[in-house]
Amino acid sequence: MRVELYAAITLGSNSFNMLVARTRGHRPQVIAKYKRKVRLAEGVNDGCLNDEVMQRGLDCLAMFGDMLEYHKVPPANVAVVATATLRTIANADEFSEKAQPLLGHPIEVISGMREAELIYQGMVANTKGSGRRLVLDIGGASTEFIVGEGQEVLFKGSVGFGCVTFTRRFFADAPYQLQDFEQAAAAVDTILGNDKRLLKQLGWHGVVGASGSVQSVIELLAHREVPQLITLEVLKGLQQEILAADDASLGHIVGLNPERAPTFAAGVAILLALFNSLGLEKLHLSGGALREGVLQLLADRLLED
Repeated sequence: MRVELYAAITLGSNSFNMLVARTRGHRPQVIAKYKRKVRLAEGVNDGCLNDEVMQRGLDCLAMFGDMLEYHKVPPANVAVVATATLRTIANADEFSEKAQPLLGHPIEVISGMREAELIYQGMVANTKGSGRRLVLDIGGASTEFIVGEGQEVLFKGSVGFGCVTFTRRFFADAPYQLQDFEQAAAAVDTILGNDKRLLKQLGWHGVVGASGSVQSVIELLAHREVPQLITLEVLKGLQQEILAADDASLGHIVGLNPERAPTFAAGVAILLALFNSLGLEKLHLSGGALREGVLQLLADRLLED
């Protein structure tokens, strides 16, 4: 079997990611990771991406393009997918046209449902455990919900809230108030709508979460040398720490990565709302999500060639 390098690039509303891998034993073996907090959704005004944030995104893609050349990844072995923000902005075509020469590859803007499928496949391929699982992926501008068992997806949904959009909507001004959390929770419950009933009907044996919002809490718990498990008690404790902050830097919160601070309050608020709305008890970190799902898709395609 030929051992070829391939690369999965995901353009999220919060972060841009790139994984470079080769296949070993029928599984992708990641040899390089690149990530940048572009916060694309932060630059949306009147339905368009502003020039400053567009350039921020393009600068990141130029770096990704350099890394594709450095690793000598064949152009045919690259997949580039974009999510919520590029699904909705009016000038998405302009961004894609400027990005293509930087990457040497077109951008595929995927639907929320397709995103959910890939998130689930990335989770299954990289997360231990079995039984029916609920997967939550809180992105920058959308959140995906998937219930699955083994390789089978039983439910998938994508809704229009995320840590960047909720930061702009509810947590734009510090110090933060309890009312900000309450308003965010009410919005989550309203947007979930009928999906909440369908999810509860299906049920699950375990819950795993992907995305920066979940990772930021797990990283904080690891720093504090406590169990890396998200519970309602943990989230309520973090809410109190956020409410005690004088400014948006949240510099007093032990273990919080400063790079994650701008969207941390919104992420905790969404997690709190989901725990209460769906009756969750505990949440583990997923071993993979969208980028790993795209990577697995590329690996499978190369094995078939």
